[in-house]
Amino acid sequence: MNGPLAGIVVLEVGHMLAGPYCGMLLADLGAEVIKIEPPEGDIARRVSPHSIGPHNAYFASLNRSKKSVVLDLASAAGQGKLRRLAARAHALIVNLRPAAIMKLGLNYAALREVNPKLVCVALTGYGLEGSYADRPAYDYVIQALTGVMAITGEPGGPPAKTGYSAVDNSAGMMGALGLLAKVVDGKGGQIDLSMYDVMLSQLNYLAGAWLNAGERAERMPRSAHPYIVPAQIFETSDGWLVVFISHDEFWRRFCNEAGRPDWLADERFATMAARSRNRGAVLAALEPVLKSDTTASWSARLAPLGVVVAPIESLEQALASDLVREREMVAAIECAAGTIRAVGNPIRIAGTQREYGPPPLLGEHNALLLGEEGNSIHHQREET
Repeated sequence: MNGPLAGIVVLEVGHMLAGPYCGMLLADLGAEVIKIEPPEGDIARRVSPHSIGPHNAYFASLNRSKKSVVLDLASAAGQGKLRRLAARAHALIVNLRPAAIMKLGLNYAALREVNPKLVCVALTGYGLEGSYADRPAYDYVIQALTGVMAITGEPGGPPAKTGYSAVDNSAGMMGALGLLAKVVDGKGGQIDLSMYDVMLSQLNYLAGAWLNAGERAERMPRSAHPYIVPAQIFETSDGWLVVFISHDEFWRRFCNEAGRPDWLADERFATMAARSRNRGAVLAALEPVLKSDTTASWSARLAPLGVVVAPIESLEQALASDLVREREMVAAIECAAGTIRAVGNPIRIAGTQREYGPPPLLGEHNALLLGEEGNSIHHQREET
């Protein structure tokens, strides 16, 4: 693989999402990522009902461009092979419970003897130590415990999770950031990264309002911003539209285009602060106006004026959009079984062509990396 991380070797021991996503981000940037799997493989190999030949679609979306070795880390032989791999690696990513991390020797204290410069990243639910350390943690649970579910959804309705795995993905990104920071530092060591901490850190200004002013974070109707008005979802004559007007100049442009220049002289509407104080009156005036035209028409009228506006599209519409094609954000990855289509890496580096390799078969690289025989048993298991 080409890229700025070419020459960096990263071991990955994990399953499902956070750890594998962390490893894939690094592989996309050129790192050699070696996925260490148990004999039965990462559970992600069996999650999705969809497949491209032997490749499970869920697994493929999180594990492209990696190598796979099968090790029984509970055995002396497996531990010996782990240490051989760790001796030449720059980093190790693990997302298991702390008890498993310690038992299997997947931390810096256990591996520093073979490689004192090794960076060990532990992606756990609640940290390596503490009263919560070995509680099970999934994206859903962390969203529940950090207040994310409580502030998501319509007022009066049930709490709701985000529409995608926000915690796992965020933890993967933060893991990659911490890993690279420590690699640049040039010193080995342990990084303790909890999903709980990651999600709390992303509640930044909402948490700050409570911590500093006692302002409670609340669910807002139509996904409205707590301070900026109008900044939310609006119904149009044929669908839904996001309008986000944070600046008084853009409010002026909006009012003129909407045929309501009188709002500019209304003291309730004239300034950003006034609109925030008079949220109910502003929305009551806006809603019938926006509902008088189509989503496409409002987008075409307002976007050229610099007003922040967008139609609400489905994932399917987004993936088929001109913007996705222009940004080359859907990758076609060729493999023996056909073409795997996947969302690409968002990092674009001048002078570097983004490259993606296929996801590995289970144990595909044992021979290459450990000098073992071809692991045909694991290949057959994948294919069946």
